[in-house]
Amino acid sequence: MPGVSIHVVDVARGVVATGMEVELHAIDAGGQLKLIAKGRVGPNGLVNEPQLSQTFAAGGYVAVLHVAGFYRAQGVPLPAVPFLDVVRFDFGICDPAQHYHLPFKCTPWGYSCFRGA
Repeated sequence: MPGVSIHVVDVARGVVATGMEVELHAIDAGGQLKLIAKGRVGPNGLVNEPQLSQTFAAGGYVAVLHVAGFYRAQGVPLPAVPFLDVVRFDFGICDPAQHYHLPFKCTPWGYSCFRGA
């Protein structure tokens, strides 16, 4: 099953990041970003946009996560200039036939993302 899945968990509070805005962009040959999908994390922790199920060409991609906006919407106090605002995670797709799962774990002060199973 090809495609990209993005799963976001708010590990500071031990819940999925329901409502966080997420974008997926392709990086074109000139280094410009081309929007592929934009959506919000659902109650299952996943971004459920149909464009993410497509077969992606080999190349560079960027997942963009609106961390500060999510925490502010949840009523979590943040400084006027947050430590994490919009997080950009650059990654590559080598084999278009494979599925690329991106588990993203975050707090207002840090994040991790890796290729999951």
